[in-house]
Amino acid sequence: MYADAETIRRILTSTGDTWAVVGLSSNESRAAYGVADALQRYGKRIVPVHPKAETVHGEQGYAKLADIPFEVDVVDVFVNSHLAGPIADEAVEIGAKAVWFQLGVIDVGAYARTREAGVDMVMDRCPAIEIPRLG
Repeated sequence: MYADAETIRRILTSTGDTWAVVGLSSNESRAAYGVADALQRYGKRIVPVHPKAETVHGEQGYAKLADIPFEVDVVDVFVNSHLAGPIADEAVEIGAKAVWFQLGVIDVGAYARTREAGVDMVMDRCPAIEIPRLG
């Protein structure tokens, strides 16, 4: 219901290649680190967003979405569900074209608000899993 095939395809193929990855740090044991690496391998530009604003995978990090000085196409969210809604709201505020909540990240209210704002959204999915399914 929150991840239809057409929206997934559109985000992955047509929305744009700049992905802000919220929750991405230099901690190699975290899922965000591996998924960001996969996104880069698939030709996406990743932008780490984490309070530490670390450089990860060779890309400058930022403490929050509003600090990014260029356009972001997709905001990929790796935080606990109870923290995810405000990030979706920020993504809409900065003009992101899509929001992607990772596996286990679910906020039905944020989904409704984001879609009402005309922004594509996927919840409880992983782009590193979905990209190979596109063929």
